Amino acid sequence: MQKEPDFTIGVEEEYLLVDLDSFDLAPAPEALMEACSSRLQGQFAPEYLNCQIEIGSQVCKTVGQAREDLRKLRATVAEEAARFNLAPIAASCHPFSDWRDQHHTNKARYNALRDDLGGVVRRMLICGQHVHVGIENPDLRIDLMNQLRYFLPHLLALSCSSPYWQGEDTGLACYRLTVFDNLPRTGVPPQMDSWSTYERSVQAMTDVGVIEDASKIWWDLRPSSRFPTIESRICDVSPRLETTLTLAALTQALCRMLWRLATRNQRWRIYDQFLIEENRWRAQRYGTSEGLIDWGQREIVPFVDLMTELIDLLQEDAAALDSHDEIQNVLAILQTGTSADNQRAVYADAIQADYSHDQALRAVVKHLTEEFHRDL
Repeated sequence: MQKEPDFTIGVEEEYLLVDLDSFDLAPAPEALMEACSSRLQGQFAPEYLNCQIEIGSQVCKTVGQAREDLRKLRATVAEEAARFNLAPIAASCHPFSDWRDQHHTNKARYNALRDDLGGVVRRMLICGQHVHVGIENPDLRIDLMNQLRYFLPHLLALSCSSPYWQGEDTGLACYRLTVFDNLPRTGVPPQMDSWSTYERSVQAMTDVGVIEDASKIWWDLRPSSRFPTIESRICDVSPRLETTLTLAALTQALCRMLWRLATRNQRWRIYDQFLIEENRWRAQRYGTSEGLIDWGQREIVPFVDLMTELIDLLQEDAAALDSHDEIQNVLAILQTGTSADNQRAVYADAIQADYSHDQALRAVVKHLTEEFHRDL
């Protein structure tokens, strides 16, 4: 039997900073950046816009270890931000701020992005969650990626936290991807035959000077350019830490399940990218409310049914990875709603209480600051 991969996990999250009085976006003061960098020692970084920051967990063997690390990172950022009357929110779009009013971070990397991508990158007032799963063998990384693509819409649907954009309800559960997909080299990755096929494609693009390296490939799922991992990039960032952990646990368990099938001479059926992208759109539009297409059954299946079946399929892997509770939390998310659902409920309650549209949106941001602190 082939050696089992480590299946270690690492989680990256991007946050927005808001003023605690107005709930408007606010740029990160230099003193805040210095304090967080000093306390978090390489696990904290600026992001493209100066109202954004990013944290990254250590390499963790279990989702339980990731919980402790992410709790520390979130708590530290919140504590330091409070010194400046600011608070972080972990939502993929700010409900009412205008991207035209934001400024990018003045660093060489971000200046180069501005020059390369023009007006498209100016609209990147969005935040995401990335999950790394350790797979040492590069060919296995590609093989698992080809199969894992099928589940990207499922992960996206659970994570949706961006229903509002510039003060309007977009009608989508995840508006973030409509912005991100304007960048080149995004979306569902193509099916690849091997690691060497992937390397040849990257080399072809670097040879002609289109990209400097593989870090400029921004697919929903990719081999990390820095680590021996599969990196899922499909998810909205989640206001609640426990939702973040559930998405990380699902990604990790799915990788192990697909590896386990291979040890039994089985594999997940490879579906055409066109079909996967249809489910991606359904997840982006509806979140968990309208179901996804089961391409084996050729019918739309309620999301709760799909996830109940998936949880059963992952039981062996959840036990091996010590992530049973986090996997089961999927059902709690379905019962209480995604962040997009909850944001809309807060808005509706505020309007019912005679708040103006502007006041109701600020109530949504206040709710997001409270959600960030909920599991700390």
